[in-house]
Amino acid sequence: MKILLAGYNLDYDLIRELKEKSGFKQDLTPETISAAYARISRNPKAVNELREISRDEVDKARQSNRNIVFEMGHSSVAEHAVFNIDVIGVSRLLVEEIEKFRLCSFTEKSQRYVLFNKDFVIPEEIKDVNLTDLFIATVEAQNDYYHALYEKLRPYIFEKHKDLAENPSNKSMLEGWAKEDARYAISMATQTQLGMTINARNLELMLRRLAAHHLAEAKEYSEKLYAVTKEIAPSLIRYTQATDYDKFTRINLRRQGSNLLKKCRLASKKLTDVQLTSFSPAADNKIAACLLFSSLNANYAQCLKIMSKITPQQKRTLFKTAFATLQAHDVVLREMENVDLQFELILSSSCFAQLKRHRMATIIAQEYDPQLGVTMPPSIKAIGQQKDFMKIMRQTQNAYEQIYKKSPLTAAYVLTNAYRKRVLMKFNAREMYHLARLRADAHAQWDIRDLTKKMLTQAKKIMPLTLMMACGKDSFSDLYKKTFPCE
Repeated sequence: MKILLAGYNLDYDLIRELKEKSGFKQDLTPETISAAYARISRNPKAVNELREISRDEVDKARQSNRNIVFEMGHSSVAEHAVFNIDVIGVSRLLVEEIEKFRLCSFTEKSQRYVLFNKDFVIPEEIKDVNLTDLFIATVEAQNDYYHALYEKLRPYIFEKHKDLAENPSNKSMLEGWAKEDARYAISMATQTQLGMTINARNLELMLRRLAAHHLAEAKEYSEKLYAVTKEIAPSLIRYTQATDYDKFTRINLRRQGSNLLKKCRLASKKLTDVQLTSFSPAADNKIAACLLFSSLNANYAQCLKIMSKITPQQKRTLFKTAFATLQAHDVVLREMENVDLQFELILSSSCFAQLKRHRMATIIAQEYDPQLGVTMPPSIKAIGQQKDFMKIMRQTQNAYEQIYKKSPLTAAYVLTNAYRKRVLMKFNAREMYHLARLRADAHAQWDIRDLTKKMLTQAKKIMPLTLMMACGKDSFSDLYKKTFPCE
């Protein structure tokens, strides 16, 4: 066996400095690795030799990439070329679009841990309809209140958690709790930044999709992203222009849906923030059969038949065997991916910012809807700030309505993190474990923790054995002792 390091990501400023100092004229590009790996399947040479050939013949490597990726259609070759991208000065609203791409990695400046300054994006569309003054006045009022609210929440948090405040090392954590509640007052126009790691295949998809987006900011992002990457790997990034499919499909669906809605009279229904809308029937039996399938030389139908013949206690014993050596940080078996849950959620922008990071799920989100109301952190009520908070929300609502009349697709920029949207989220039981472990934990932010606990409670009712060990990290030890009292 031989394991060789083929490469790793370096800071681009360092690459440029080394290139300038060495006088090296050859192109420094990840395309050579893509080309070398593409040749593995058809060339008897060792892969390190293939890499050497690609480095020596960059033009040939690029031509090989074009043939393999675009002519032959083996797009996965482009995934071997990876970029690290600094994204600076984008709105929180645009970040929601950027982070829809599941096979990328993102680390974002957190409104939970950083006290944001008063920088915000002024959308071109709002300038075009002469509502800039209204927009700026509203966002500045939000920002002023955000900083004032933080100053009021900070002493409250320290007083409420006196035991923690006695230890100076907890200062940052406690200040973070004040920041994460104050942020419900700031807008989605707030500027932020993130670090993004993306391969060439997904980069091309991101360029194309955001070029077709209705927001001018998204189009600008696509153009600037292409400008900084196009010379690095030209053989792997070709189709970057917006397609009619990306530009018009959702617009047409929205128009058709509006027409259908007008023809149907729907009765008003009480809002429920967490609703289990569908799930795999007989989920425990299916997972139990999958556990047998991976352990026996029997087909799936036979495994399901075994499940129909055994006692409930025998079935429970099978699940306990699967979980007997599970620890708090272990990933549960892949068999758990064979049953699904779908939830309809109504959640704040602040909560959605966290939920959308669970990318091993199907998340379909509507636009923000002020008719769904706002989420107010309990701490704001505790310090008697609910009237001032709602005053800012009313000012926000008024600005939103004025902007919506002239520029409906950009009105959401002025809404705050307290405003809500509907989300349809589907995931398997294994992802439910991951979601619960991270978000039902005592250290999770309260908004997403409350949401996750409600989801978990409903999920456990319909697949109790499959999810018998699903909980937050902080609860795992107690749950394990309860489930395995003699261990």
